[in-house]
Amino acid sequence: MARERSWRAQKVIERLEQKVNRQVLLSLAACVHCGMCTEQCHYVLANPDDPTYAPAYKADKLRKLFKAHIDWTGRAFPWWVGARSVYTDEELEDLKDTVFGKCTNCRRCSFNCPMGVDMATFNRLARGLLVHVGIMPEGVATVAKDQWEIGNQMGVLKEDYLETVEWMEEELQDEFDDPNIKIPIDKKGAELVYTINPREAKYDPRTIAEAAAIFHFAGENWTMVSEGWDMTNFGLFNGDDELGGACARRVYDAARTIGAKRIVISECGHGYRSTRCEGPNWSKTDLPDIEMESSIITMLRYIKEGRIQVDKSKNSIPVTYHDSCNMARSCGMTEEPRELLRLVCSDFREMYPNRQQNFCCTGGGGAMSMAEYAPRRLKSAKIKAEQLRATGAKIVITSCHNCVDGLTDLIKHYQLDMEVKQLVDMVYNALVVPKPAPKVEVPVAVAPGEIPAKALAGYKVLVIDDEPDVRTYLRVIFKDKGAEVLEAPDANQGWRQIRDQKPDLVTLDLVMPHKTGEKLYWELRKDEKYKNLPIVIITGYGKTDKPTVRFHEFIAEKGIPEPNAFLEKPIDPDKVIETAIQVLGTRIPSDQIQ
Repeated sequence: MARERSWRAQKVIERLEQKVNRQVLLSLAACVHCGMCTEQCHYVLANPDDPTYAPAYKADKLRKLFKAHIDWTGRAFPWWVGARSVYTDEELEDLKDTVFGKCTNCRRCSFNCPMGVDMATFNRLARGLLVHVGIMPEGVATVAKDQWEIGNQMGVLKEDYLETVEWMEEELQDEFDDPNIKIPIDKKGAELVYTINPREAKYDPRTIAEAAAIFHFAGENWTMVSEGWDMTNFGLFNGDDELGGACARRVYDAARTIGAKRIVISECGHGYRSTRCEGPNWSKTDLPDIEMESSIITMLRYIKEGRIQVDKSKNSIPVTYHDSCNMARSCGMTEEPRELLRLVCSDFREMYPNRQQNFCCTGGGGAMSMAEYAPRRLKSAKIKAEQLRATGAKIVITSCHNCVDGLTDLIKHYQLDMEVKQLVDMVYNALVVPKPAPKVEVPVAVAPGEIPAKALAGYKVLVIDDEPDVRTYLRVIFKDKGAEVLEAPDANQGWRQIRDQKPDLVTLDLVMPHKTGEKLYWELRKDEKYKNLPIVIITGYGKTDKPTVRFHEFIAEKGIPEPNAFLEKPIDPDKVIETAIQVLGTRIPSDQIQ
């Protein structure tokens, strides 16, 4: 008697017959189980006693289905070729655990297969079959939903994206004292459209500003767009070709609307692969008049053509380079990043193995969105951690935002003494641009050397700054003079501290992730409860000859008062205390208020 199948299992089998193509057929049929792939997988190397991590074992999960329903040998001799169907949702959940939880689709096993079996291709196919019937990690479902409905994988609203871009433009204008620096939006006739990863708008807007500065000093005719700016594509990760096509079309349509000749893709491995290599096929789109390139190529061209000047001595800390799986193995971009690094860094050290043989950061294949598999991911990251530690570098450069997050996680987990940056950070830091005007000191009322030992006793000071070292330094300075010191690493936590702890004085950095200090300042000065709260701006982004950091223009537009004082980093401890005393004046300390 025929065994009964669940609705989902039946749909998976029907979908398999629709989605199998020549490439998948060849890969499913060609495996000879030689074991050459086994030692290539970081999951296997970190879990040597668990055979379920072996690429051939994982591939057989789908191959059994292929044999049972498509290959004639499976129908004729199922017991001989290992043909096996699926019948229950539990079996599909087991398949999910394998294709989502034990593989990042890094393709290292595929690259080293003597038979040319592309295991990542049919692992992606298996993911797509499961997604089709709603079986997937919760994080994958959430990200895909955001990309379908909101237009980007992190659910960044249009107004938030545009506001972030505006803030970055203002920061650049202040930093370089140049109102002509712009981040144009929807500029018709621009030569190129710059597309980004939503992570930049949500968590790391600094990279948007750095790229904008590079475009500006290169004299580029460029623009960003208000729609279709997300070049990432979760269709690559979840196996949904329809989602892949929809995401790619948004980017292409935006560039066509502008009339651009080139789409420049910011540093994102899967975004580059999806937009430039896979997107035209998924979306069935022909782009004969639009070139697509990574921003790596763009920056390298600017330097070679003399459009920007760089000084590699500005990047003297030892660096190494991590090859993104999608950039190196899937798209063949290995030499251009190294050429660019050698132009902007004075101490570049290779890690081994490298290029197409490099190990995955463990964050690929959408793994960063799958919280339930984090312990596995971090355990397998031991292989990458050993690679990084062996270089002796203090900075690991990568050209992929997934890799930034994956590497940051493993560096913290394995306590490595290094940080993660991207090529745009290094190029920006090496830029040779006009120096700012000489510093003008801020006058204070207290003469140096006349500060009492406990001048701030009884006062409560809140330090808001995203840099831990700066917070620690200011805490020591204020505590040494008797103040009670509170800390907040970003504007949102700072707001909560102000509301709950009622500090007498706030020191505020301007450029921070999530929400800028400028926006928090604006909100405080508009609030009746906090409009008179003493605030000292302490930042490294202000102009020394304009201590209000263009606040005159900001105030004119928003109708709010200036800060009580402004100090520019690097911090002078005496100046900080003198300024605090001057600002507090006769204000009653919080611990003396009944």
